[in-house]
Amino acid sequence: MASDTPESLMALCTDFCLRNLDGTLGYLLDKETLRLHPDIFLPSEICDRLVNEYVELVNAACNFKPHESFFSLFSDPRSTRLTRIHLREDLVQDQDLEAIRKQDLVELYLTNCEKLSAKSLQTLRSFSHTLVSLSLFGCTNIFYEEENPGGCEDECLVNPTCQVLVKDFTFEGFSRLRFLNLGRMIDWVPVESLLRPLNSLAALDLSGIQISDAAFLTQWKDSLVSLVLYNMDLSDDHIRVIVQLHKLRHLDISRDRLSSYYKFKLTREVLSLFVQKLGNLMSLDISGHMILENCSISKMEEESGQTSIEPSKSSIIPFRALKRPLQFLGLFENSLCRLTHIPAYKVSGDKNEEQVLNAIEAYTEHRPEITSRAINLLFDIARIERCNQLLRALKLVITALKCHKYDRNIQVTGSAALFYLTNSEYRSEQSVKLRRQVIQVVLNGMESYQEVTVQRNCCLTLCNFSIPEELEFQYRRVNELLLSILNPTRQDESIQRIAVHLCNALVCQVDNDHKEAVGKMGFVVTMLKLIQKKLLDKICDQVMEFSWSALWNITDETPDNCKMFLNFNGMKLFLDCLKEFPEKQELHRNMLGLLGNVAEVKELRPQLMTSQFISVFSNLLESKADGIEVSYNACGVLSHIMFDGPEAWGVCEPQRKEVEERMWAAIQSWDINSRRNINYRSFEPILRLLPQGISPVSQHWATWALYNLVSVYPDKYCPLLIKEGGMPLLKDIIKMATARQETKEMARLCEAEVPSSPPPAGPGPGLSLPWVRAPATSHPQDLAGRAAGVCLGTLVGHLCLGGNEGSARQKQPTLLNLHLCARPVLSASWTFCLLRTLAVIHFTDKDTETQRGEVTSFFIFYF
Repeated sequence: MASDTPESLMALCTDFCLRNLDGTLGYLLDKETLRLHPDIFLPSEICDRLVNEYVELVNAACNFKPHESFFSLFSDPRSTRLTRIHLREDLVQDQDLEAIRKQDLVELYLTNCEKLSAKSLQTLRSFSHTLVSLSLFGCTNIFYEEENPGGCEDECLVNPTCQVLVKDFTFEGFSRLRFLNLGRMIDWVPVESLLRPLNSLAALDLSGIQISDAAFLTQWKDSLVSLVLYNMDLSDDHIRVIVQLHKLRHLDISRDRLSSYYKFKLTREVLSLFVQKLGNLMSLDISGHMILENCSISKMEEESGQTSIEPSKSSIIPFRALKRPLQFLGLFENSLCRLTHIPAYKVSGDKNEEQVLNAIEAYTEHRPEITSRAINLLFDIARIERCNQLLRALKLVITALKCHKYDRNIQVTGSAALFYLTNSEYRSEQSVKLRRQVIQVVLNGMESYQEVTVQRNCCLTLCNFSIPEELEFQYRRVNELLLSILNPTRQDESIQRIAVHLCNALVCQVDNDHKEAVGKMGFVVTMLKLIQKKLLDKICDQVMEFSWSALWNITDETPDNCKMFLNFNGMKLFLDCLKEFPEKQELHRNMLGLLGNVAEVKELRPQLMTSQFISVFSNLLESKADGIEVSYNACGVLSHIMFDGPEAWGVCEPQRKEVEERMWAAIQSWDINSRRNINYRSFEPILRLLPQGISPVSQHWATWALYNLVSVYPDKYCPLLIKEGGMPLLKDIIKMATARQETKEMARLCEAEVPSSPPPAGPGPGLSLPWVRAPATSHPQDLAGRAAGVCLGTLVGHLCLGGNEGSARQKQPTLLNLHLCARPVLSASWTFCLLRTLAVIHFTDKDTETQRGEVTSFFIFYF
């Protein structure tokens, strides 16, 4: 199982400081520019981590807002020291590199920083005397500069960017540079002249650059140990140059097999040359290449003996001349990967899970086109077979999704793979921390990629988690995302169905504060809009039914949400649905349950006191829909209205006495042993109807409800009745002169059903929380499996699955498996670590100067 080791103190403090820059490390100059406090001095270990974690947060955490002048914190090397930083994507601009130009950088990785221009080339010269490693991978505009800045109006009509290629820049003066990555640079960059001043290159990456004459590479034949020529259209001349680089330990001539313009074909002779001439070779990647001739041994010889990595037994004939097995051999989308005896400790390929995971690991950072296909293979493995390296697979997919959050193919295949890698079959192997990482990356995908397939896959993946327990740490964010998905203008019904399920689960197991907060986000209004849209279309489907179910849950003991329901024409929609869909029993139950919540609010009951509403409720008393549920809920609504007394009865028809008689008749017709599709987390609304003589029928309904619940579900409801003080109230009814005889008898039966010393109510599997309710039925279904049932069709390719449609359940949907999330027990060392961290970072009530002083002192103490 994955470790639940807590984050280090360094990680916690770094994260807090980055999220509170102007309250910890810096202050705002002129309300815009960030400046480091003058009494703070940070070593390179901390500075490097701050910058690299900042980049990670900007790219991976959609709820983190970058600061425009962040890099100005590190402008003065006397107080901050940067040595090794990795920057990526559009986060970095010319002024950011300019801000740190005085730093003595040793390692600078710039990946896909497309906003960098030729101005940054000049900034790079500032690091020339210290720089050892430099990556400009994907920085396609860094060799462009504006032509005649400010004065190119006429030319801009022809060339809107007004940019010209810089051809006079070279790495002259970069005397210490040993590792250089120019991958995916534009073809017109004069690579040979650019690199000529470098005397001692050890590693060079020219991925995606087309070079007709590679002879210049021989100037480093005595120093070059790593050469990457991915997606370069090779020729025999290139091969002749490569084999002269006798110091090579890593050679990558792989290609994307879907690119059609490559003419070069790998032969047995070329492989033999590599083995013979490159004696130090430890890693070779020939992925994607078509082998022109047979390089393997016979099938009979292949199948004899046990699998071996010894070169002498190699199934690939040219590799039998190797002195030792390779550390890595890249054979992804290469027929050789399917052979048995491959002389390498690690092989990337598409034959099995191990090879696929190796491929994802090797190609994620710089080759998203290859990574997406490898993840798609992993998806098939997880879907059809069983993933044997689950933790490794999950971490690799998470990394890929973080690294390429705007790449459609990776987002689609990655989110689909996560659905299978997080299902119940694998749950026991996953730590809380790892599952939270999955949730974070899924929400990131939902936020940054508004694509139907990605949205569907992400929603389905969330269904694999215990809701709301495992989503509580991102509760507001996930609700906002789901509500945006439920915008009625969206036409994808499958996503709406899943999102409504998730919304229902998120609000049926939380406290009232959470429900009120979600209501203010627009939850009630969104559900009503969905219902209205379905009414216009004259469709009563799962979206319609579950929207009413969600409204039932979110209005439970939350007067503000009940008021919102009434203010936005909820009662009109109720009547219209009742009229349009008279036979939809589950719909009726959902609507009546919701109105029961509204009726519990004394201030709102006058709005229910109309002849039309009272007549509808009275007629529903005789309904046999869904057992007793519709009749029971209608009677509950009327019981609360009756409780206000005869003087509050503001309608002439139907008369109060007539309604009261119909209520008595309905209650007497119910089977006291009825099993219920309802789940109470509090008896307070029922108990308030007991100690009164204004409405005997309301008192009787409440007594009947309590007896039914404690007799049918004693383990669940007996402790609740005792806890909430129900037993003295029942005793008082027995003694009450105004109580009806049948009500007293029901109270006696209820009292007898409850043991004098009941066992304590157990919390179920996991942490005991006051707002957590047990599943609504005794046979809860797994949410992932039932959520699958709300999608139509089958899971094909990189789409996620569908199946048989399920049905809703009230207060808590029975399709949801809402098990409590198991929490790890905190160790003493972690508790101490946590307390010490909190002593530093949780000082929100103190002034800024105190905060700054504490953080500064802490850094000095800790480091």
